[in-house]
This record gives sequence, C-alpha cells and structure tokens, in this order.
Amino acid sequence: MTAPQPIGEAALRERARAAASEVVDPEIPVLTIADLGVLRDVAVGPDGRVEVTITPTYSGCPAMNMITVEIGLALERAGIPDASVRTVLHPAWTTDWLTEDGRRKLREYGVAPPAPGGGRRALFGAEVVACPLCGSSRTERLAEFGSTSCKALWRCLDCREPFDYFRCH
Repeated sequence: MTAPQPIGEAALRERARAAASEVVDPEIPVLTIADLGVLRDVAVGPDGRVEVTITPTYSGCPAMNMITVEIGLALERAGIPDASVRTVLHPAWTTDWLTEDGRRKLREYGVAPPAPGGGRRALFGAEVVACPLCGSSRTERLAEFGSTSCKALWRCLDCREPFDYFRCH
C-alpha cells in the first residue's frame, strides 16, 4: 500500500473551499454559507494547515457555533483534518454579501430577500419589500422579528399571506 501523495497548496485550498461552501445555514437550510457571504476566506498556512474564515450575519447569531462545527466536519469528510475556523467581525457582514443565487433561493423558499444596497433605506423606514409569493410590493411589516432574529415578519396586502423578510444589516 502506498502513502497518499501530498497535494499542492492551491488544490488543497480549492478542496477546502468546495467542502466549506456546501455547509448550509441551520436556520435557513436552503442557503449555504457561500450563498450568504458568511464564508470569507480559505487559506493554507505555511505548516499546510487549512484555516477557514467566516463572518456572522450579526455578532450574536446563534447559528455560528453549529456552522463552525459543520465546517470542521465537512473538511474532515473532504480528507482535511486539523483545520481551524476563525470568526472575524470586521468588516461587519452586510446583506450585500448575499449572492444572486442566494437571493433566488430565499424567494423560492418563501423568504423575501433584501434588495442589493437596501440596508441604508431600511434604517429610515423607506423599505419596499416584495412579497415572495405573489410579487406584490403592497406589503406591510407586522413585527421586527420573525421566525429567527435575522428575519422580520411581513404580510402581503394583495394575497394576504404572511412571510419572512431577511432583514438588512
């Protein structure tokens, strides 16, 4: 039996990124941490050890502990043991880091995604949130928080259905 051949740094980094990119958000399981923009970087240190850098959607996000564990497990399954996960808070995460694919997945899941660059408008109450069910922009906020801390509860005035809105940060 022959020993496994070491792989190059670029290939290791790509394998680690691919594995980490598949980790889903436990609160919104249709989104990966790559879709969310939570996965910030994957690096290989001089010692050959992989380090994954993540930024939480907000500093108190309860899902981050589970995400960290899931990243470690995904890397182990990809044959990358002893990796580390580092959480950075600066720069702060913004909904602008959501990918277009992530925004599409949110809509299909029934959660209204924020518009790119929408965070500043939200601060002044000038949000226009389209219903993810019927597309109407005639909507109203019912509660600042929805099913999780990162979502607000809204209702469509046309189809009358309630829905979550991924809040702007």
